[in-house]
Amino acid sequence: MQKPTLPKGMRDFGPVEMARRNYIFDTIRSVYALYGYRQIETPTMEQLSTLMGKYGEEGDRLLFKVLNSGDALRDLSDAELLERNALRFANKVCEKGLRYDLTVPFARYVVMHRAQLTLPFRRYQIQPVWRADRPQKGRYREFYQCDADVIGSTSLLSEVELLQIIDEVFRRLGLRVRILLNNRKVLAGIAEVAGVGDRLVDVTVAIDKLDKIGEDKVFDELRTKGLAEDALERLRPFLKLSGSNREKLAALRTLLASSAEGQQGLEELSFILDHVEPLELGAELLLDLSLARGLSYYTGAILEVKALDAAMGSISGGGRYDNLTGIFGMDGLSGVGISFGADRIYDVLAELDLFPEAASQGTQLLFANFGAAEVSYLLPIIARLRRAGVATELYPEAAKMKKQLGYADSLAIPYVVLVGEEERAAGRFTVKDMRAGTQLQLSEGELFDRFATK
Repeated sequence: MQKPTLPKGMRDFGPVEMARRNYIFDTIRSVYALYGYRQIETPTMEQLSTLMGKYGEEGDRLLFKVLNSGDALRDLSDAELLERNALRFANKVCEKGLRYDLTVPFARYVVMHRAQLTLPFRRYQIQPVWRADRPQKGRYREFYQCDADVIGSTSLLSEVELLQIIDEVFRRLGLRVRILLNNRKVLAGIAEVAGVGDRLVDVTVAIDKLDKIGEDKVFDELRTKGLAEDALERLRPFLKLSGSNREKLAALRTLLASSAEGQQGLEELSFILDHVEPLELGAELLLDLSLARGLSYYTGAILEVKALDAAMGSISGGGRYDNLTGIFGMDGLSGVGISFGADRIYDVLAELDLFPEAASQGTQLLFANFGAAEVSYLLPIIARLRRAGVATELYPEAAKMKKQLGYADSLAIPYVVLVGEEERAAGRFTVKDMRAGTQLQLSEGELFDRFATK
């Protein structure tokens, strides 16, 4: 018999993991709601025409494509089948794909539901996405994103607010982070000053790898893309900038003096810093010119979040996208958004042992089963405890007490309530503290006073 397995990059989640994941989701959801964001959901699958061409060449390769139902091969000739061209095959037999992120489906949603939306529209969305990537630490083929976007406003106050949201989420999670900030207009200005303004995508994709592969290999990659040495030398000063955020901005104003687009990007960064600095964020906010974020739809501010105490890639990120809905036939709608990588945040919190005990707590009280008479007596009491907010179980069989206590111990249930014939006659409840190994006698009223939450 074949042993069951999971596809690579996919995972099961047990009860403790789900409780901890829900702690992350609930934390993010509560902060989004605090800022007036409203929840939506979009389908697992989108038309490939919706997804293709929105994430750059690399993103297109990582899309999971769904084979058409029915006779998917009917439109393929024998010659095309023998050609073994995977891309042409997919284009012929796949019309749908699993969503790669939540932002492009959101843009499609806005276009389709524009008549029902009040602008600016603030939405959040917590759903899984899929990427045909190589699985590795912190990188999965199925993972959750927790997005928030404002669409229908060009105000940079939205960027300021999203930075506050990021700061508040990680403050509540107890995680020290650094927020990296840049602007795609500044990157366009850098490419323009270097004389390679028409190669912006090549430049940004390479620069985005600076932390991972280093400056020399970034320049090697740019050489393979055909950039001349004089262009590389003009790029070098930008990657070596140091000092405070304000000092970097001052240096960039000189370096980008000849680029109107670059100067506009600097003005946008200055506005954000002017309004964020008085808020005294708990997280460090760092202007980082190597931050490029390879996704091709960003047009203004871009940001990324790194954990300070764990070796992990980006755990949150986002940016401004002025043109996204235009590809679906609706021009003039600017948007800005962020996304939390819940799976990576989980791994960091687990590595640093930052999950609170309550995040994985399940049943609080287990009532031992002594037999039919005790069960009939206890069921109404257990029902009232549950209505009072106490997570309560009744062991289903009148098994040996060692087995029932072992069940509680294995599930880390903190209290077991023992009600045998004597306790039932006296209206008393023996409560055993499984951690301390102690026990005490309580009346029904005392039991509710001790454990009821409402």
